[in-house]
Amino acid sequence: MFGRRARSEEDTVVAVLAAALRRDISFGVLRPDQKLKIEALRQTYGGSNHSMRETLRMLSAEGLVEATAQRGFRVTSATEDDLRDILFMRLEVERLGLRLGLQRSDVQWEGRVLAAHHALRRTEEALLKEANDALALDWDMACRSFAAVLVEAAQSPRLSDMQLKFYDQSRRFRLALLREGRLDFTARAQQQQALVEAVLARNTNAAVAALETYVTGDMMTGTRSV
Repeated sequence: MFGRRARSEEDTVVAVLAAALRRDISFGVLRPDQKLKIEALRQTYGGSNHSMRETLRMLSAEGLVEATAQRGFRVTSATEDDLRDILFMRLEVERLGLRLGLQRSDVQWEGRVLAAHHALRRTEEALLKEANDALALDWDMACRSFAAVLVEAAQSPRLSDMQLKFYDQSRRFRLALLREGRLDFTARAQQQQALVEAVLARNTNAAVAALETYVTGDMMTGTRSV
């Protein structure tokens, strides 16, 4: 009993540490390729050596941290090639999930898509009025929820897990574009609306095409909707 309680407490600590490091990697506080020394991280974020090591292993599985043989951990790189590869994998998963979802979905799923889209639009409107880190996180989570609901009707937990993994790997790039003022929110709103309309019309080809536009945006100009 006590062993289970200790394990549960340790899992909670790791979850809290992972959320903090995930946030700071996403916002660029922990920079791409930065070495992550456990003792230095403990001084900033707390936790034990064991819990911090477990945290870094978790983030390594998510693709945000890289474990190198004999060299410890570092934040994964964030080059343009990295982004292209992440978007390639994300699109492969999300296209498949959306196609399957449109075959297997019901009216309740349509309601969840509409609700997620509504929440996303509200957070984008709030962010345009007052940009701060708290609203940026709310917006990013709304983007994440909208992306996730589009594939959940595929009824494949493993596919959904992969979708979230690649989405999370792309968030550093999206938040960097937000900080630099390089996101076109008018274009994003139009892309989201086109995607939702195609989904509700059960037009698979149009929905997949709209998804591709929304996820990739314009890679060359820096107004990417990632």
